[in-house]
Formats: sequence, C-alpha cells, structure tokens
Amino acid sequence: MGFFSTLSATGRSTPLARYTTWNGAFYVANGLLLYAWPGAAQALLFAEPFEAGEAGLVRLMGFMLAVVGWFYAMGGRTGADSFGLATVVDRALVPLFLLPLALTGAVDPHVAVPFAVLDPVLGLGAFLIWKRQAAAVSP
Repeated sequence: MGFFSTLSATGRSTPLARYTTWNGAFYVANGLLLYAWPGAAQALLFAEPFEAGEAGLVRLMGFMLAVVGWFYAMGGRTGADSFGLATVVDRALVPLFLLPLALTGAVDPHVAVPFAVLDPVLGLGAFLIWKRQAAAVSP
C-alpha cells in the first residue's frame, strides 16, 4: 500500500470518530482564518488593537490551531475511540493554561477566554458521545 492510499484510509465510522473529524475541520478552518487574517481575532472576539508583534503571534496561533485540527481530523478518521478520548483529556487542560495567562494580563482575555471555554465544551461533547456510543454497544 502506498503513502497516499495509507494516509487516506479510514477506520470504522462511529459517532465519536465523525465528531472528532468535524472538530478537526473546524479547527483547521479557524486556524487558517487566523493565519490569513489575524485581524479576525479582533473582529470576532472584540480584542484590543494589536501592538508590536501581536499580529504575528496570532498568525502563529492560527498555524498551530490548523496543525492541531489536521491531527484531530486525521485521528478521527482512524475510528479509534482511544484517539477521541485523548482529545477529551487535552481539551480539559486548555483552561488550566490559558486562564492564568488571561488573569495575569499576559494575553488579552478576549482571545484566551473563548478558547478556554470552547475547548472543554467540545471535549465534553466528545465524552458524552462516547458514553452514548458505549451504552449502545453494551448489553
């Protein structure tokens, strides 16, 4: 099997796998938006105007978000429940790192807080989908 055929192969399509894949697509789209137009952070999140170098940092954040999205999309396509549950764990960590940055003023709260809220909510969605999926399989 070649590189691209292996890369494009998919596993079983479960609700959790589809949810994780679509979350990945959401992250890729938003990451590319921030990379291409850093001002989207200001327009959509009502953030303060950029100061020296901040637009570049938003672009960096957009690139990293797109890469994370790529891994979520590709991981979801494997159909592995373990990957879907791994996203629950990493998303639970996001507020632990972002909220202190927002509270100390190191990062504009208009940028950090939406991510600190959205990621755990999406993680909770993945957990609930997994629980429902597991209950449907169990006798």
